[in-house]
Amino acid sequence: MDLINKTILFVKEKLANAEGGHDWFHIQRVYKNALLIASGEECDETVVKLGALLHDIADSKFNGGDETVGPKVAREFLESQGATEAVISHVIQIIDNVSFKGGNTEKAFSSIELDIVQDADRLDAIGAIGIARAFNYGGFKNRAMYDPNIAPKLNMSKEEYKNSNAPTINHFYEKLLLLKDKMNTQTGKQIAQQRHQFMQEFLSQFYAEWDGAL
Repeated sequence: MDLINKTILFVKEKLANAEGGHDWFHIQRVYKNALLIASGEECDETVVKLGALLHDIADSKFNGGDETVGPKVAREFLESQGATEAVISHVIQIIDNVSFKGGNTEKAFSSIELDIVQDADRLDAIGAIGIARAFNYGGFKNRAMYDPNIAPKLNMSKEEYKNSNAPTINHFYEKLLLLKDKMNTQTGKQIAQQRHQFMQEFLSQFYAEWDGAL
């Protein structure tokens, strides 16, 4: 069995009991998005595949905020499979730099492979799937859907973003609606446009229903 298929089995097993927005199906969608974007880019497809499959292997949100767990788990697995240090280091850099983290942190590393995986992950955070994931996670954390008295907080620091318990609707303004303009690749930008529009239509409908106007 090749490295990619072994990685798929490893991730499926590792995320068997994960929260619904960060489970194997999230990984699978990101993997498919990454392959679609990679088909139009000059890149190392193996690194893209491994980066997509392992990017959320131990999300810090579910590990007490510890951002070292994911890279450690990924490194141990890849070393056990005999991957080269060059591939391992690149995948670890992707895991370290892929997430939003409030949107205000500068990337400490750049590569087309990171750009592809980051776009693929961000596409899964917007559109219909993004809406479903946002409310699924909000329910998982027992957060309010919406509170008109709590305004979205923009330009949060990484720590403020990580520790926020704001209503789920606020998350649209604090992250989801910002992603369209943060896409890296042309394919990512094109797909994000349509998904962004869908979220705006959802919010219009949500507010109209909330106010009893529809």
